[in-house]
Amino acid sequence: MNLIPFDRCMIPGFLQMAREEGWIVARWEFEFLLSVFARGCFCAVPRGGMGVGFVTSLRHERSGWIGNLIVAAGYRGKGVGRMLFNEALESLRSQGAETVWLTASTMGKRLYERHGFRTIDTVNRWKMISTGRRAVVRAVTSPLQALALCLHLDTLAWGDRREGLLQAIMARGEALAANRGHLVMQYGEGVVQLGPFAAMDEHKAAELLEHAVSLVPEGVEICLDAPASNSVAERLFTRMGFRNSGSTELMYAGRKPDYRPELLFGLATMGSCG
Repeated sequence: MNLIPFDRCMIPGFLQMAREEGWIVARWEFEFLLSVFARGCFCAVPRGGMGVGFVTSLRHERSGWIGNLIVAAGYRGKGVGRMLFNEALESLRSQGAETVWLTASTMGKRLYERHGFRTIDTVNRWKMISTGRRAVVRAVTSPLQALALCLHLDTLAWGDRREGLLQAIMARGEALAANRGHLVMQYGEGVVQLGPFAAMDEHKAAELLEHAVSLVPEGVEICLDAPASNSVAERLFTRMGFRNSGSTELMYAGRKPDYRPELLFGLATMGSCG
């Protein structure tokens, strides 16, 4: 089995595997990841064959994130995932990442623990189908102000500056922001993802969420990932009609981060970049 750089021509192959697993992913994420940290993205290829496994990683200012680790069903249990993970981890550490993040399924947790990863939280996936109910639209800030606020709150929540990721998401999404909170709506095929979504208090989070939900056409699925330790978020989502559809473990290795989940109501991506 050979590990080679993840190239843009391989994106369709990954997306097909991801769809078969029920993942919520989009091509733009890989275009972004390959443009800013291609050295941390790999594909596993058997001799004379096509790609059977993939992994990506992203370097922030002091931390990094490993995501999109997937192996074709017929090659699982043969060490392919371990090879991909090791390469991604080494790439981040060689570039000075002090903290490395990832989300883990029950199946993958044991592998990550062997490399020093520990659980810091649980990430719950929340979903609902829009009813098309309209809400009173509040005033929002300019795109430039929205980016500044998003970066400020995101840095407080994660303990690191993740400006490149936030700029890429806000360039393609619709940002809602007002003094103490921000929310970005990302539109996909038949689904709207909410995130990054952060707020200083429950009132502002509720205002932003009600506004966002009111903009989604009736019958369209809305989803977001949020830390389970934010009990305010759980209460708000339940009241709004969202349901918990599953969870993963949020893990880190290296320097303990200054993590503040009480500010986080929605991650920026669905597991691939945090």
